[in-house]
Amino acid sequence: MIAFVSGPVAALAPTTAVIEVGGVGMAVQCTPNTIAGLRTGEPARLATSLVVREDSLTLYGFADDDERQVFELLQTASGVGPRLAQAMLGVHRPDALRLAVSTGDEKALMAVPGIGKKGAQKLLLELKDKLGALLGSSGLVGAQRAAATGPAPWTEQLSAALIGLGYASREAEDAVTAVTPQAEAAIAESGSAPVPQLLRAALQTLNRAR
Repeated sequence: MIAFVSGPVAALAPTTAVIEVGGVGMAVQCTPNTIAGLRTGEPARLATSLVVREDSLTLYGFADDDERQVFELLQTASGVGPRLAQAMLGVHRPDALRLAVSTGDEKALMAVPGIGKKGAQKLLLELKDKLGALLGSSGLVGAQRAAATGPAPWTEQLSAALIGLGYASREAEDAVTAVTPQAEAAIAESGSAPVPQLLRAALQTLNRAR
C-alpha cells in the first residue's frame, strides 16, 4: 500500500494533483478542498489510499491521515465505493461526518450528490459506531466544534480551488460570479452547491474568456 506521497506539485487539475516522487509523476485523485491547498511547484505531502480494480490502479489523496482513514471506513458500508466516499469528504470534513452519523442527521448526508433519503438512512445505520469519536473533543462542546469544521461556503471553496489552479484572484471572482445562478439553482433543488460541477463550469467560463 502507498501510505503517502511527498514531493513538488508538478500539475493541478480540478480533481487531480500530480506529485513528483523520485522523478515519477504520481497522479492522485483529490477533492476540490485538497486541491485548493496545493500550489504548482511547491512541496506537498498527501496521505493516500490505493484502490485496485481489475482494469485500473487509482491513487486517492487526502490532506491528512484522518481523512484517509475515514475514506476507507466509509467504503465498509454497502454501496459506497471510492468515488462516493471521496464525494462525501468533498462536502463534509471527517468530524462533520462523524457528527452527522452520531446524531442521525439525514440532511447532512443528503447534501452529498448521489445520496438520497433512503440511501442516507441506510448509511446512518451501517456507519453507526464505525467512524469513531470526534477528534480531540467530547460531548456538546465537541459537537459544536465539529459543526464549525463543516464545509466552507461554496464560493470560498470554488475561489480557493481556482486560485490553486493558478488563476488570479480577480479571475476567480469573475468565474464565481458567472456560475452563481447555477449554484443557486442547485441549492434550491437539493440544498447544497455541487462544488466539483461548479468548478468545471467555472473553468469553462475562464477558458472562453481567454
